[in-house]
Amino acid sequence: MLNHKSVLITGGTGSFGKKFVETILARYPEVSRIVVYSRDELKQYLMHQMYPAKEYPQLRFFIGDVRDGERLKRACEGIDVIIHAAAIKQVDTAEYNPDECIKTNVDGARNVINAALDCGVKEVVALSTDKACAPINLYGATKLVSDKLFVAANNIKGKRDVRFSVVRYGNVMGSRGSVIPFFLSQRDKGVIPITHAEMTRFNISLQEGVDLVMYAIGHHIGGEIFVPKIPSYRIMDVAKAIAPNARCEIVGIRPGEKLHEEMITVTDAMHTIDIGPYYAILPSVSYCHAKEDYTRHYDAKPVSEKFAYTSDNNTEWETVESLREKIKKYVDPNFEAR
Repeated sequence: MLNHKSVLITGGTGSFGKKFVETILARYPEVSRIVVYSRDELKQYLMHQMYPAKEYPQLRFFIGDVRDGERLKRACEGIDVIIHAAAIKQVDTAEYNPDECIKTNVDGARNVINAALDCGVKEVVALSTDKACAPINLYGATKLVSDKLFVAANNIKGKRDVRFSVVRYGNVMGSRGSVIPFFLSQRDKGVIPITHAEMTRFNISLQEGVDLVMYAIGHHIGGEIFVPKIPSYRIMDVAKAIAPNARCEIVGIRPGEKLHEEMITVTDAMHTIDIGPYYAILPSVSYCHAKEDYTRHYDAKPVSEKFAYTSDNNTEWETVESLREKIKKYVDPNFEAR
């Protein structure tokens, strides 16, 4: 799929970008070029040490910000596939710095779309978040706008042979700022801060997120928002899995935070199809494809009118034992509950 192709990853030095590069190199040894595009000089330097130029001549490192449309277009010359992973994603950071969040998450999305249209890119997949579904914080709202921009880009591409799609998933195990590394850092204090005893979240590994993007590249026809079928966990089970001997202290839900996360609302259900391993939310307005085109392409079926996909009404749940296994597998191979 990616052999003999050139791929650019915005935010390429982040957790997702590093795992995506690792996966491409393992699965597609004949990839022509991988451009890691990010604004962090130190992270690029460190990543470059992992992939020396003599051993990985197909790797390129571009310093640049998605806010800079001209720089982004220069980086996209000759690119076939764009994976857009750059974002300001910390909820409290976005609330305190709203203009900066909008510049990166909304204006940056628009710059990616324009670069793709101007440079002859064939495939674009943008990363989203469960917080973009019925958003209550600025981060989620900016990612919803970003999602809408990428979906609508299919309507303005004209005769260009390019497809834009989005992937939306929940909390990534062990990612920067997520709950598992935080609880691991707190357990030696003997107290685990819990926002709400009934809180639930979706759970996905970094590799599963990469695999979802790979699926989107290989199957999308443009305009889909792909949603994975993944388990949920209860926040209290995460605390028990990591620090069974620590005391849990309820500290209250933070501003902009939900008790349960959503990925598909009842309103979305009328535009959602079940495609087997994933769901796909289809564009409500499309000048390229009718709903029947997507259904036929994926051999899919519509979900029920009352369908909703939220972390508290899931049919699949992590247990304390499964969480421990996954923490050891995906976060820390030396992890032991204590």
